[in-house]
Amino acid sequence: MTTPLARKRPVTVCMFAQRFSSTPRGARLARRLALHQLHQWGVPYDSELSETAGLIAAELAANAVTHGRVPGRDCELGLLYAPGLYLRIDVSDTRGECRPAPAASPGPLDEGGRGLLLVGALATRWEVLDRVPVGKTVRAELDL
Repeated sequence: MTTPLARKRPVTVCMFAQRFSSTPRGARLARRLALHQLHQWGVPYDSELSETAGLIAAELAANAVTHGRVPGRDCELGLLYAPGLYLRIDVSDTRGECRPAPAASPGPLDEGGRGLLLVGALATRWEVLDRVPVGKTVRAELDL
């Protein structure tokens, strides 16, 4: 005798992608776009998920425009949201040779080096992927 297959609730996956300029203004826009799009998908502003996603998007975008900038080329923000399952935040740039790596903790007087530590602390996981045809994508995922 076989058991009937358990019915699973369908999941709607929401996707968003937007290019932004490789400037500090573009990085700020990427964060705002991420928060606005999450709000459109039903994640309210000032919620824990919204605040966490906004911080991760801001750090990844700031790194992209600071360390991955190629004059005349844009960066890209990508969001993939499966309600109740996960949120994936991708930030891509066109400079593939300058790849971020987890570093040792910065000293108390160091002015930088904390962005990826924050991403690592807030995200369930993060990684660096090759971007076709050129560049890299830094991906952070949050399990919900």
